[in-house]
Amino acid sequence: AQTVPHFIAYAMGSYLFYAQHNFPGMFLQPREKWTFARAALESSSYMEGGAVMRFFTGNIGYHHIHHLSPRIPNYLLPQAHRENPLFQVKPMTIRESLKSAKVRLWDEDRHKMIGYNRAPEEAAV
Repeated sequence: AQTVPHFIAYAMGSYLFYAQHNFPGMFLQPREKWTFARAALESSSYMEGGAVMRFFTGNIGYHHIHHLSPRIPNYLLPQAHRENPLFQVKPMTIRESLKSAKVRLWDEDRHKMIGYNRAPEEAAV
């Protein structure tokens, strides 16, 4: 009786984790330019969701704030988002997150995430 609900919850959690770290528009910095702030705001997403999703995921949609300051409790993440202009990044909806399934590789030359089908021919070998 618990296997199916657990499987669904694990699958949804895994997908949310993947989509919030691998999405079109994310940006990776070279090690020498990397900072916590840039990584939080440019390489993790803010995913909009309804009240039910926010409740069951512990406000994980505010992932960019969590990465910037993990000391903020999950129940204060919406307030932190509202009160700080720094956190006002472009939101990603659940529907838009489906595009994340197509991007898996970071293209150094184009500075963006791409899918396997967009990889250079020599990399496919």
